[in-house]
Amino acid sequence: MVQLIVGSKGDGKTKHLLDRVNSQIKTASGNIVYLDKSAKHMHELDNKVRLINVTDYPLKNCDEFIGFICGIISQDYDLEQMYLDSFLKIAHLEGQDLTDALTQLNQISEQFKIGFCVSISVEEKDLPDFAKEQVIISC
Repeated sequence: MVQLIVGSKGDGKTKHLLDRVNSQIKTASGNIVYLDKSAKHMHELDNKVRLINVTDYPLKNCDEFIGFICGIISQDYDLEQMYLDSFLKIAHLEGQDLTDALTQLNQISEQFKIGFCVSISVEEKDLPDFAKEQVIISC
């Protein structure tokens, strides 16, 4: 399942995402990974959550980002949940259509039984129609 936290920049999406991951780790039976554009939130995350600074890797576009996610999944059979902060930036989607990327995340989630919680700096009204049903928080 893919869940979306949406809203404009500076609306508190990251705080919601951090609260969710830190609360889920208490009951998780598998591993949790948090992808971000920096290591800035390292001390706000429970130490059982693996933080990956995506900008440390030479990803150039969204297809490479999706491949990066698949690589993480292929290396961790106990992966239960992935949190993606600053999605537009880390996926190289700023100013682009989200439809294909969100469709691929939904397919990956279904195929590998991994949940995704994604923060996106976009208004709910600007999402593809199918994605509006996945919004859990609109800031």
